[in-house]
This record gives sequence, C-alpha cells and structure tokens, in this order.
Amino acid sequence: MTLATSLETLAALRPLLAEIGDAKRVRVASAPGSLAEQAFARAWARLVEGEDAGDVALSETAAAVARARLAGIDAGVLRAAGLGDDEAAAVLRRSFDEVAGPVDGVLADRLRAALPAVRDTGPPPGPAVALAVTLARQPRAGATAPGRARLVVEPPESHADHCLTVAVYGVLVAPLFDADPVPPFLVGLAHHLHNVVLPDAGFAGEVLLGGALPRVVATLEERELAGLPAVLAGTLRRLLPLRDDAAAPESRAFHAADVLDRVLQVHHHARAAAFTASQALDDLELVHAGPVQSFHTAVLAAAGL
Repeated sequence: MTLATSLETLAALRPLLAEIGDAKRVRVASAPGSLAEQAFARAWARLVEGEDAGDVALSETAAAVARARLAGIDAGVLRAAGLGDDEAAAVLRRSFDEVAGPVDGVLADRLRAALPAVRDTGPPPGPAVALAVTLARQPRAGATAPGRARLVVEPPESHADHCLTVAVYGVLVAPLFDADPVPPFLVGLAHHLHNVVLPDAGFAGEVLLGGALPRVVATLEERELAGLPAVLAGTLRRLLPLRDDAAAPESRAFHAADVLDRVLQVHHHARAAAFTASQALDDLELVHAGPVQSFHTAVLAAAGL
C-alpha cells in the first residue's frame, strides 16, 4: 500500500478513533481515573508481569474498540450482573462489531478473537506500576508555541490518557502502513516516560530547554527503563528509536497515531466549547423513545425547555 493510499484510508477510521479517545473522559465508580488511565495501568502491569506483548496489544486494543460504545460495561461488570461468560462475550462482540467496520479486516478478526482475553476494568492485578500512576497524575501541556501565552483548556488530559490512546491508535492504523501492530503499541505506551519526572511545558518549554533537551529526555527515560524488568526494558530500548523519524512502517504507524490523538484532542475541546442543548435533545435524542416519552415531552414543554 502506498503512503498516499494509506493516508486516504485514514478518513474512514477517524470517527472510530474519536470515539475511542473519549475513554479519556469517561469514568466509573469502581476505580479511580478515566477508563483510558485504567487501561494504561493495566497494560503496563501485564507487561511488567511478563505477559506476551502481542497479547497485551491486541486484547487492550480490542477492549478499547468495545468500550467505544459500552464505556465502563466490561466482562467483569456483566458477570457481576448475572451473565455467563459466553453471554458477556457476546455483548462485547456486539459492541465491537457495531463500530469496527472501518478496521482492516485481518486485524479486526485478530482483535475480535482477543476479546475473550480482555481484562476487567479496574485496578491492575498486583502492585500498581509506579510510572503508570505518576503519568496518570501528570497533566499534558496542551497547545503551546514559543513566544506565546499558553492556551489553557480544562480539564487537561493526563499523559496516561494520551499514551494509552496513541498505543491503541497505533495498532488500528498499523495495517495502513504494512506495519507490525505491536511495536507502535509499545512505543505509544512508553514515549513519554521522561514525563514521569519532567512536567510538561509543551513545545514552548522544549524550545527553551534548547540543546539540553535531548540529554534531559534521555536521562529521565533511562531512569524509568532501569526500573523495569530487563527483557521489557531491552525491548523498549530497541523500539523507542522508532520515534526519531517516519521511515519504517512501524515509525509511520506510531507518528500517525500520535499526531491524530493530539489533534483529535483539540477538536474535542472545540466541540465541547460549542456544545448546544439542541444537540443533546435533537441529534442525540436525550428524551428517547419509551413508555414515558410523551410525558417527558409535555413536562419540558410546560417548563419552556
């Protein structure tokens, strides 16, 4: 597939990517943080425990696609509500299939097969991975530019939100670049390890750091890698240079995922700022069909709403 053809097919994926990105803003009562932050911690815990990186990449991406519509309703919730394993898996597949049309067919089959291995939403098993906890607390800078005041948007996303989303996007766009989906997933998870210590001042801050920036990033990144199991750290050291250019297929998949998430995040804030009540009432049918819809409509009309 040529680069031009690959880029043309991204338009079909964009609505799904935007829905997946909304997991940064969805929470449940059973665990702290957004669904994306919970998945970020779970993915790191699984990798640190020694689980196969391919299994982690595919099952966490499958979970992300399924929760585009199910949000926090996962296999654990469904089992707690009385559904059997097969029934729970059927619900996850329905949610996956509802949105997975634009996903490459071969990849979609691999992801669908990985759904039974999806971990339950919630805290990861075992001790929390310290870097995942800190990156969930470390906010992203948002849009900054040298010589200009920062554009502050609320609430800011966390680095865990961003890294998990980039990792999932990397898997989903990998077929467009004939890339192995696992490396962009791992690079997505790990590409902000330096921000465990370094607060994010955005591009403006990077420019002010000047020639010290590469040394600062390398020093802080290595500090985090040194605390990981040797095999995982070695894999990440081998893959993180994929960030340096957009030559290899896996580099292109990672960089496409990264820039898509950064810009879709800006589009989210723009949409949120322009949101109107009529969008909820008319486009999303907030007062939806049901046995009491006519009563609801009468109440709103009487209240002038």
